[in-house]
Amino acid sequence: MTEKRTVLTEENKGFSVGDLILVAVLIAAGTVLKLLVGTYINFFGMKPNFIIASYCLAILLVRPKLYQAAIIGLLTGAVCQFLPGTPWINFISELLGAVCMCLMIKIPMKIKKLDLNPLVSTFVSTVVSGGSFTVCLFIFTEADASAMVAYVPIVLLTAIFNAVIVQLLYIPLKKILKK
Repeated sequence: MTEKRTVLTEENKGFSVGDLILVAVLIAAGTVLKLLVGTYINFFGMKPNFIIASYCLAILLVRPKLYQAAIIGLLTGAVCQFLPGTPWINFISELLGAVCMCLMIKIPMKIKKLDLNPLVSTFVSTVVSGGSFTVCLFIFTEADASAMVAYVPIVLLTAIFNAVIVQLLYIPLKKILKK
């Protein structure tokens, strides 16, 4: 009986202070990288979106519940309000991206000892976030269809970049956090 109580207590405890700090630091780092490095890295009009990569990495590391992932997405959307562009759309896109990430990390994707979940989950979540951003941009700003089609390769290239970055960072950060 004591084992069940311990398990139930562990499930209900929510985020620890360390989890909150990790999420905040990663989102802040993603924001700074987007502002500084993202301006200088530009492939055919595509700038890497370090903010999406940072909350995907945070969700991978802290394994939040669905409502907590939604809060991470909304907080990220709030941070995006201070960035140039159409940041109000980020409330929707980052919420959907974070929720998608939370759902995707529950799917096992191992090949022998290599965990491909960070790669695949981040790719799909970036596509969801970028795709929903593009659709909202099209709907709310009355952009023409050609502009929407032009965003498709940008979203896909960003998703590939984010997936690779998160896959590379996840393994060492996971080991560090276990210590």
